[in-house]
Amino acid sequence: MIDRYSRPEMALIWSEENKLKTWLQVELAVCQAQCQLGLIPQAAFENIKKKSAFDLNRVKEIEAEVKHDVIAFLTSVAEHVGEDARFIHAGMTSSDVLDTALALQLRSAGELLTRDLEILHDTILARAKEHKHTIQVGRSHGIHAEPITFGFKLAVWLAEIERQKERLKQAIETISVGKVSGPVGTYSNISPKVEEIALALLGLTPDPVSTQIVQRDRHAQFVWTVAIIGTSLDKFATEIRHLQRTDVLEVEEPFTKGQKGSSAMPHKRNPIGCENISGLARILRGNASAALENIPLWHERDISHSSVERVILPDSTILLDFMLTRFHGIIKDLVIYPENMRRNLDIFGGVIFSQAVLLKLVEKGLSREAAYRIVQNNAMRAWNSEEGSFRENLLSDQELRAQLSAEEVDACFDPDTYLKNIDCVFERLGI
Repeated sequence: MIDRYSRPEMALIWSEENKLKTWLQVELAVCQAQCQLGLIPQAAFENIKKKSAFDLNRVKEIEAEVKHDVIAFLTSVAEHVGEDARFIHAGMTSSDVLDTALALQLRSAGELLTRDLEILHDTILARAKEHKHTIQVGRSHGIHAEPITFGFKLAVWLAEIERQKERLKQAIETISVGKVSGPVGTYSNISPKVEEIALALLGLTPDPVSTQIVQRDRHAQFVWTVAIIGTSLDKFATEIRHLQRTDVLEVEEPFTKGQKGSSAMPHKRNPIGCENISGLARILRGNASAALENIPLWHERDISHSSVERVILPDSTILLDFMLTRFHGIIKDLVIYPENMRRNLDIFGGVIFSQAVLLKLVEKGLSREAAYRIVQNNAMRAWNSEEGSFRENLLSDQELRAQLSAEEVDACFDPDTYLKNIDCVFERLGI
């Protein structure tokens, strides 16, 4: 997964080398805290800090024998440090290292995703401004409704991205806790003061109450946030896929020089990028479900969550990083067809302006029921292509013409009247 989807920065966070570097970072912070409290001689700490290192291949070699990754890591570090290694990991349990280091990795991954969201936000913002007044038909149930603008559609996405940024910020804050509290979280052989100092050095907050582990509702919130963001991208991508259909063709994914859409049909230009995003979002939602399953563990801890997290945490953050980057490219170079939007606006002779006619008839004194009957009858005749277009049908309807002049009918077909408050929507977003 790392090699196929991830950019170098995100891949580095989840590499084996960086994982062990982060473990060592935690161990050194704890040693420094113990030194400050007089629990480790200053000379010993200086030696530990100077010589502490590990060899990844050696760690793997030891792990193959002892079947315990943290012990293998500590053994390799001890081989570099020498006698003073006896002070390393004193009073700690494996999860003190694992969970605290994992918090650092997730925070780093979250910061990269935050940057991705900012970039996507700015790109959607630019395109929303560009197409603020590009008139397009709105759709409900997949059926033509009333006019909007393409910029308005993007403004809806922009507001959602802003909410996602806030969710991610909260998830990063929730996950940015560590624990150095011993085998079942009671500080039996290590002082809470050590935890406080060590985590401050790492920029983390102590988990107020931990068992052998940091409780997994925190991790579930993070993974669900990733899944929610990915599902928003799925939503946006699905919209583009619909709008790229041949019979709609209002927007289109960028199609680069030399690109081919089908081995059999040379004419094809398929929305493969958006389809890819929709597919990967399903994995994120599945991973979110797995994260929920990690919350109920036996007593103060079992290890059933560990194998799951080794898959879902790297994969979820790597996939979302990839999806955000890919969707940014799609939006940045999205091809817009305003002329097709105008064409679709007028299908069946402007049936989407039916409410304007309805309200105008009510304004003239007709009951809503009577006005609805007149307008619907003329719209359905146009819809079924029985005769003429909606506008022509209205102009030839004597019952309607008894209430409205030709000029008043024509005025109902002005799309600008539907868009008079678009500026208000953009102002709410600070655009």
